[in-house]
Amino acid sequence: MIPYGRQDITQADVEAVVGVLQSDFLTQGPQVPLFEKRVADHVNARHALAVNSATSALHIACLALGLKSGDWLWTTPVTFVASANCGLYCGAKVDFVDIDPRTYNMSVSALESKLQAAEREGRLPKVVVPVHLCGQSCDMAAIHALGQKYGFKIIEDASHAIGGKYKGEFIGNCRYSDITVFSFHPVKIITTAEGGMVLTNDAELANKMALLRSHGITRDAARMTKTPDGPWYYQQVDLGFNFRMTELQAALGVSQVARLDHYVARRHELAERYDALLAGLPVTLPWQHPDSYSGLHLYVIRLQLDRIGKTHRQVFDELREQGIGVNLHYIPVHTQPYYQQLGFKVGAYPEAERYYAEAISLPMFQTMTEAQQDRVLSALRRALC
Repeated sequence: MIPYGRQDITQADVEAVVGVLQSDFLTQGPQVPLFEKRVADHVNARHALAVNSATSALHIACLALGLKSGDWLWTTPVTFVASANCGLYCGAKVDFVDIDPRTYNMSVSALESKLQAAEREGRLPKVVVPVHLCGQSCDMAAIHALGQKYGFKIIEDASHAIGGKYKGEFIGNCRYSDITVFSFHPVKIITTAEGGMVLTNDAELANKMALLRSHGITRDAARMTKTPDGPWYYQQVDLGFNFRMTELQAALGVSQVARLDHYVARRHELAERYDALLAGLPVTLPWQHPDSYSGLHLYVIRLQLDRIGKTHRQVFDELREQGIGVNLHYIPVHTQPYYQQLGFKVGAYPEAERYYAEAISLPMFQTMTEAQQDRVLSALRRALC
């Protein structure tokens, strides 16, 4: 089976992790701040905080921005459920903005129309979470301009997008957002096994998220309500969580991030070859906005079902039967049973639902060979017949 994505672990990665196992620190040692610095320096952000997952990163980002009961968080329906669930964790209400039919990211025109209606109804969002689907940035300059006009905060869910660029600058620099979130799950561009990171240029937000990831506890006397009793002293000054990243994960991240640019460049080579190989088949290829240099976490095609004569499910199953580990990213969140119980209805976001009815993620990972790509193409040709 050729998987849709997989990690690349080198001997250098193994040695980095073993080095930590033989050291004095398995958690809360020097590797986590080193990993944070490497990522922050790479993307040109002022502050970076590593956590145990991108879901945790989204959660503390929302809390740091003050999201609470009675507030609204808006995101896209075509994403993993964590992009919406983070609002529910804070007691907020969640809503969705339909996707752009070319990029599959949040539609700026749909967002603007929804904001105009929400302003009239007095239910503007406090936080908007644009998701850089497949690694391609949303139109962040336009979303930021709307944020300035309508007063909402922005969290970029860049779980797919580390190493990508927008308008010539690395995604994660927070030029157009308050906070950016990265994921380091094994199928992502670089991995820490599980793990995530929040980045921001706001020192106050960074300090708040640092508290929230570690029980709300501080050893900083300036943040305490009384003079410390001694060098052992700490205070819980907020209600936080244990969302910390281990030294083992961070050491793997430090080793992996050194290859980040190479990994993204290789993914672009593979995507260009896919584009050439798939030309002429009854599928719609991924479209890249000229302002974007995608991280290319995913390579998603859409089936032109009116030309194929088979169902979406039939094509998917036939590819799996031939050993091609295709997947589908994602089932629109508003169609999930939990969100249906909250009142969302099928048909509410037609572009997202059209996308879901046609999309298939083909294998894409940096160690993929041309021979494997050729196998994918042969299987796809057979499945489309």
